Amino acid sequence: MRRREFIAAVAGAVAGPLAAWAQQTPKIARIGYLVPSSLDAPANRESFGAIRRQFAELGYIEGQNIIFEQRGADGVLDRLPAVAAELVSLKPDVVIALSTPAARAVQRATTTVPIVVGSVGDPVGDGLVASLSHPGGNITGTTFLGPELVAKRFDLLKKLVPEMSRVARPVEPGRVQRADDRGHGE
Repeated sequence: MRRREFIAAVAGAVAGPLAAWAQQTPKIARIGYLVPSSLDAPANRESFGAIRRQFAELGYIEGQNIIFEQRGADGVLDRLPAVAAELVSLKPDVVIALSTPAARAVQRATTTVPIVVGSVGDPVGDGLVASLSHPGGNITGTTFLGPELVAKRFDLLKKLVPEMSRVARPVEPGRVQRADDRGHGE
C-alpha cells in the first residue's frame, strides 16, 4: 500500500465517525495531528495534505466545521511529551499520531481523547494497545508489521504460492531483532 493510500485510510477511519457525529451537533470538530519530526518535512506535508483532502471530500470546511491543530517536535524526541500535552490541552476531539513515539507521547498525555495511530509497527509490543483484536483504552488505528501478523502473512503467502520454499526479507542495518521475530521463514 502506498503512503498516500495509507494516510487516506487513516483519515477515513477518523472522518467517518466524525461525519455521523457532525450531523448531530453544530460543534466544530477539532483534530489534533502530532509528528515527531518537522511539520515542514515533505512526508508530513504530504500526509497532512491527504488528511485534509479526505475531510474535505466528506464535507468538512476548515474554519467552518473543522479545525486542525498540527504539532511537531522537530526531530527532538525529548520534546514530544510537552508538545503532546500542549496539543491535548487544546481539547481536540481526536488526535492523529503518525508514529510510535508520537502515539506514546499522546497516550501519556491523555486517557480520554481518542488517538488514531498510523505508521506504527508493533502497537502491542510497544505498549500502545492490549491486543490487535481488543485494543482497549483510547487508541485505535492500523499496523503493518505486528509480530502476531507475521505467521498469518506467511501462511497466506504459502497458499498463494504453494511451490514457494524460501522467503527473504530486507532488514534495516543495525535493527535489533526480537526473539518473536525469529523463525518465521527468514
